[in-house]
Amino acid sequence: MADKKLTVYFTSDLHGYISPTDYRSRDERDIGLFKCASRFEKDGNTLVIDGGDLLQGSPLGAFCHDTIGDGRAFAGIMNRCGYDYVTLGNHDFNFGTDYLDSYLGNLNARCVCENVSAKNGCAPLYPARIHTLENGLRVGIVGIVTDYVNIWERPEHIASIRISDPIPAAAAALEKLKSISDVTLCIYHGGFERDLATGRVLSATHENVAYRICQELDFDILLTGHQHMSVPGQTLFGTFVVQPSDRGQEFIRVEAALSGEEKRITSETVPAHGACRREWLEEFSEMEHGAQNWLDEVIGTLPHALTPDTPLRMASEGNALADLFNAVQLWASGAQLSATSLANDVAGLPKTVRRRDLLIAYPYTNTLAVLEITGKVLKAALERSAEYFSRGEDGRLCVSDVFLRPKVEHYNYDYYAGVSYVYDISRPVGERVTSMRVNGQDVREEDTFTICLNSYRASGTGGYDGYVGCPIVREIGTEMSDLILDYFKQYGDAMPERRSDFRVLPPVRSEG
Repeated sequence: MADKKLTVYFTSDLHGYISPTDYRSRDERDIGLFKCASRFEKDGNTLVIDGGDLLQGSPLGAFCHDTIGDGRAFAGIMNRCGYDYVTLGNHDFNFGTDYLDSYLGNLNARCVCENVSAKNGCAPLYPARIHTLENGLRVGIVGIVTDYVNIWERPEHIASIRISDPIPAAAAALEKLKSISDVTLCIYHGGFERDLATGRVLSATHENVAYRICQELDFDILLTGHQHMSVPGQTLFGTFVVQPSDRGQEFIRVEAALSGEEKRITSETVPAHGACRREWLEEFSEMEHGAQNWLDEVIGTLPHALTPDTPLRMASEGNALADLFNAVQLWASGAQLSATSLANDVAGLPKTVRRRDLLIAYPYTNTLAVLEITGKVLKAALERSAEYFSRGEDGRLCVSDVFLRPKVEHYNYDYYAGVSYVYDISRPVGERVTSMRVNGQDVREEDTFTICLNSYRASGTGGYDGYVGCPIVREIGTEMSDLILDYFKQYGDAMPERRSDFRVLPPVRSEG
């Protein structure tokens, strides 16, 4: 009997990157959905699947939200690219459920997300499906999303729904599908909590549970996302797992062949390159041109350009862009202290700032929270940031492997304002903060302060567990990018200069 075959084209974490551009300019780049989807070869035995986080994260996503006001354009794009199934990512809730519904309601693909239900119901809003291929192969498809949406998302955006623990939801769906499926496939918007090479625990939270899914459940295929980290195809506890990188930089083609009881599964990670289908570019050109013109609008000026440096040099010597973000947070919140971080790839800001520059410099939809913390909590947060540094065999300052492997996480290093502090990198991790002073006074464990953080960090994510459970003094529902705009409007090019006050010891030569 001839093999029955399944081909899957999988993307995830597109974050609104559709056309071949990174929006830093209008130049074409090897990036975006159209670069990927132009290489999909679809037939009756093929499924095109997306792992979520489509609607937010690019200037185009911001343009569609701010000017069009709904997600229909993204639905049209996914329809043109031939998607069959999608699940939801945490950022797909950033604009609220009405916006999400406008996307899903115009989408030809089926949404599967087993752990999302109505607030007062228990049945999934986006239940698992059986898809029968042209060759008769029955594919059981389950979708789940990290339940950290409940921690990160603004309450009003998810007021009508309930997002439960993904593992029990996936287990229940799998139990129903196994007996009526030839292949079981789970689309999980979440990543791996352990290093796949060593088994080392990367996070003790339940933000990512893909490793547990493979340990506890027996899906044939697990398609993961969320971590913006390319994971080549491999078998983990009997489940074949893959994960693509973000922004349409690549897609993954999975091939499954069934012969009797035998299943052979392989995959190929394919970088985005080559030409896009011209008809797609032409069909959506009005939206793309509108976004580009909107992005080129001047929104303010700075006293001078804020130029980025290498991540290590910025972390060890300070950076004016981080200082600006902290200044905005202090201005908007009235807190005593502030902490912020920078993206892995820092763009900086020119003297004349366009909307494009701002949205690239701060691409997130974060809102702000003011917490009441103790000196003990502050020290724990500073110690976590101090873990960023290490020293090479030659004695030079370098970035710790903890922030580089298996995933680059420069964004989990925080810059602080309102507190003067010293890191001594010659000391053991956890004992590196040798000085903390606020208003010229040494900080004691029992002292209390207010600190302004973005909504992501206030949840304790990134290793800052000490913030969990701290009293919330105030929540600021305006997105940080809008607050920066308001700060520009108030001060113009007369913005007050604020500089972080810290030292990294001993003073050794650093490698960028």
